[in-house]
Amino acid sequence: MPNRQKQAGNMTDYPLPYASQDLTGQVALVTGATSGLGWRFSQVLANAGAKVVVGGRRKERLDELVALIQKNGGEAAAATVDMTDSESIIGFVEAGDKAFGTPTILVNNAGIPDAQRATKMPIDLIDRVFDTNLRGPFVLATEVARRLMDAKKPGRMVNISSAAAFLYSGEGAALYSVTKAGIVRMTEALAVEWARFNINVNAIAPGAFQSEMMDGMLERVGDISKGMPRKRICDPALLDSSLLFLCSSASEAVTGTVIRADDGQNPR
Repeated sequence: MPNRQKQAGNMTDYPLPYASQDLTGQVALVTGATSGLGWRFSQVLANAGAKVVVGGRRKERLDELVALIQKNGGEAAAATVDMTDSESIIGFVEAGDKAFGTPTILVNNAGIPDAQRATKMPIDLIDRVFDTNLRGPFVLATEVARRLMDAKKPGRMVNISSAAAFLYSGEGAALYSVTKAGIVRMTEALAVEWARFNINVNAIAPGAFQSEMMDGMLERVGDISKGMPRKRICDPALLDSSLLFLCSSASEAVTGTVIRADDGQNPR
């Protein structure tokens, strides 16, 4: 990822078009990689040339994903991570550093639902949702940022929020909505703080996309797609272009932005 300081009007060092999505030489960390969006994101980044460290709690699924990436010509390594445990999070970053060098891309994707009304949630579930969805991603982002600053390298961070950050139906999952709104504000705040270090922090807020979490929701409440404008649950592949844009040199001037990829499901 180039780090250029340009004078106004001087664009001679920028090729035309300046919009490469080649991630060769980059080291990416992806959490929540054992299924759903993280499973797809890991393969997309590897296909673009990044060396990918996949993280999650299920070691067998991580190993399966690494084998799949390697089969398709990519480079990957697996490291388990518990997003509720700070030591585990730091260990995950260290594992990535040991495998491929300083991580330059972070996809903060891990998250869990609450699926309950606020007054029905036991305290241990409140803690688990907060820690997994908000506290853990904050700890992980700061750990990666420290290493980038020490190495004087630019970086890209993509935090995965949700359309629920902007609209809540009132039918359960209030805390999930709160934590995903927190991810949006975290993105905006860290983008400002770290801009001078050439660390870009952005977010994607997906609507209803295929995943294990979505499968569980559909089992509980039925087919929600009937009430959507396009009457569909989106395929994770539809996020490929947004992810690659935010992880590549094409987004050099973009930081603190949230891409709302909700398929028109939520009114603005």
